[in-house]
Amino acid sequence: MPGFEIFGDEEKNEVKDVLDTGVLFRYGFDAKRNGNWKAKQFESEFSKFTSANHTLLLSSGTTALTTVIAASGIGYGDEVIVPPFTFVATIESILSVGAVPIFAEIDDTLCIDPNNIEKLITNRTKAIIVVHMCGAMARIDSIIKITDKYNLLLIEDACQATGAFYNGRSVGTFGIAGCFSFDSVKTITCGEGGGIITNDKQLYQKCDAYHDHGHDHIGNDRGAENHNLIGMNFRISELNAAVGLAQLRKINKILEIQKNNANQIKTLLAKYTDIKLRTILSDESDTATFINFLLPNEKIARIVAKDLNTNGADGIFYWYDNNWHYIKHWDHIKNLNYPMDIAQKHLNNLPDYNNLKLTQSDDIISRTISMQVKLSWSQVDIDKRIATIDQVLQSHNLK
Repeated sequence: MPGFEIFGDEEKNEVKDVLDTGVLFRYGFDAKRNGNWKAKQFESEFSKFTSANHTLLLSSGTTALTTVIAASGIGYGDEVIVPPFTFVATIESILSVGAVPIFAEIDDTLCIDPNNIEKLITNRTKAIIVVHMCGAMARIDSIIKITDKYNLLLIEDACQATGAFYNGRSVGTFGIAGCFSFDSVKTITCGEGGGIITNDKQLYQKCDAYHDHGHDHIGNDRGAENHNLIGMNFRISELNAAVGLAQLRKINKILEIQKNNANQIKTLLAKYTDIKLRTILSDESDTATFINFLLPNEKIARIVAKDLNTNGADGIFYWYDNNWHYIKHWDHIKNLNYPMDIAQKHLNNLPDYNNLKLTQSDDIISRTISMQVKLSWSQVDIDKRIATIDQVLQSHNLK
């Protein structure tokens, strides 16, 4: 991670195809394209990779989430249960349609805790968004039982888990739709981009229309297309799609390198009884973009994270102090600091986010360290990193 670490001639050639035609827009201009449809090609190949019936490529993971939420009929006053450990885009997408985020605890998968969900369900609950954080999947079987029991929509935010599988089934195919990010620091990248997969044809058609001003995309004359609903402009460009197409064709190689690099470091960490590796469902459900481990308490976690970075083991994330991925510092979200009046401020079911207590999540995240796994590491780099980690852990008398 990320895919840009292995940019090469493949990406350059795909981009050159687009520039040679002069058609950067993903729709229309058929005669000038010389057969180049990079977004459509990416969608076709991603559907094969995930075994999903439909793929839609968009401008970002944020727009993918927003599109699925809107196309699913989630709107004003509807409650959506989410974890407090995610990128803020998950929450922004819910708020953008007038819905209300309801925060559930996470567990040692670093994803939403199924045991905490049911008590949060009300007559206004419409959906659960499960976020597969830091490259690995949540307890999806248990979550599906809850959504089935209460007839709730299940949306998968798989923006950090492209390439994860569980029981041979791709992440993103367990709910009504899965959302992916292909931004500059994801496993595969378009530079900027996102994607939706679904097996629901009607949902796909609504997403397809919503992301492009409501166009139904029937026929080959864009100006003559019908508009059955109001939409937005969340399209991707052919240039971004071209980069992503080349990256997608490398994904198996990327995952293989990540897992090999991560497993060597995990072998060291597993020797320490004071350290607990993050719980994963199975080897295939973890893309190994991060190595995540929990220390005995917050104090030692802070010290170890700092010492690892200071001693050259870069790419260390202490999420408890992070501004964008954990609720602790989301003051702009807690106070709904929009530049205008918004619908949620007129609801009677809006929680007091400033006084929200998530003690289980605080405990887990305050003890968690995440280490980014890089594709560019040589074996010498890995050996040196292992030695550094071992030295830092021993210096703090961890056993």
